[in-house]
Amino acid sequence: MADPLAQTAPAETAPAESLAREAAAVLGAALASTQELHLPGVRARHRAELERAIELAESALSVASGEASGPTSSADARRTLLLAHAARARDARHGAGQLSLGSQRAPTSEDCDDGWRRVEDIIRACEESALQAQRWADELDDAAARETALATQAVARDARRLLGERNHAYTFHADPSFSFGEGWYLAAAAVLTGVLIQIEPGKSQTSQAEQFLQDAGLGSQLVPYRSRPRANKALPDLVARAFRAHPQAAQLRLRAAFLGTSEIPRAIVDFCDRALASAPSAKKVLLWVRYGAHHAGRNTDSSELALLAQRAREQGLVPVLIGDALRGAAAVPGAVDLTLFWQDPLFQGADMRRAQLQLFEYLQRAHGLVGQLGVTTAGMDGPALMGLRTMYLTAEPNVRLGRWVGAVPGYEEVVRQDGYLERITRTLASWAAD
Repeated sequence: MADPLAQTAPAETAPAESLAREAAAVLGAALASTQELHLPGVRARHRAELERAIELAESALSVASGEASGPTSSADARRTLLLAHAARARDARHGAGQLSLGSQRAPTSEDCDDGWRRVEDIIRACEESALQAQRWADELDDAAARETALATQAVARDARRLLGERNHAYTFHADPSFSFGEGWYLAAAAVLTGVLIQIEPGKSQTSQAEQFLQDAGLGSQLVPYRSRPRANKALPDLVARAFRAHPQAAQLRLRAAFLGTSEIPRAIVDFCDRALASAPSAKKVLLWVRYGAHHAGRNTDSSELALLAQRAREQGLVPVLIGDALRGAAAVPGAVDLTLFWQDPLFQGADMRRAQLQLFEYLQRAHGLVGQLGVTTAGMDGPALMGLRTMYLTAEPNVRLGRWVGAVPGYEEVVRQDGYLERITRTLASWAAD
């Protein structure tokens, strides 16, 4: 089949009837491809053909105004313009919808907002084509043309509705299978930057999440749950910016919101005292244990864990294992075992999130906890934001949480490369010396 885009003669030398026929042929090729728009390169060609059909049809009308055969070719050109603008509006609606999805998943708030500005530009193009479709339908003045124009107006309204349906909230996930720790930096972003929060409904921890947020003073930022929220991957950057601007003030605000003003409950005090009753009174460091299906390559390696515990002991620190239960390894010599603490009913009640933070707080106040160390796990994030010195291990720089390095006080990223164990030893020594 000949390429309709390659056959076009210059508009000023072609008669109106020829231009109108060519415009119709180019439009026909564009409409014939609508079932294949998902294939590589087809949509771009479809758009180019629509634009060329519009250009040719407008040229036909311009030439027809000075020709005797104008009325017939003019009607054909108007019908082509009507159908081309209708197709152009449908394509714009599709593009706006696709871009809106990508914008919501953007890694930063600026990227998200920029994406939505481009969505609005596409919607305006859709609305302009709807206006043009109505114009040509009015001039054709027949039932089929009016029906096409009405359908195109509906497409434009649907495109505009995308903006009204934009969801500015971030989702607080309340399913235990989801990362528990992500809630820390969503709540932190809400405290520090005022973001809106929607809570995942109907999950086993929905009510606990709401109570934590209410207790943190975030009730006015809770909104009803709906689809297409902002992507949570933008949150660490928002938290980092707030800390970079005012590190001490940010930490104080989070401590006040997350811990409140009440005394640490007696039940938590007793739990900690019992768990560490046989431990030496020396300073302590948390060693996090992680075993998860998500990013299994980040899971704890038992041999590395043993090395970390040994290095802690060499600096006079008592290692305290925390997080998931150990797998495939004997108990770590000289370590206190607090793994799976979160499964105790004390930390599964209505105030489970605050209770867990109160555990870390009491360990610092009464049992000499000076820092935490382990593989990248979101369980570390809450204590880190509250002021517990942190070293997290990673095979390569972490794009998201690496933003906290140099922003959140005492927060360090340790990439496993030559000399990383010596770096850990030096940091542990400094913790022990303080």
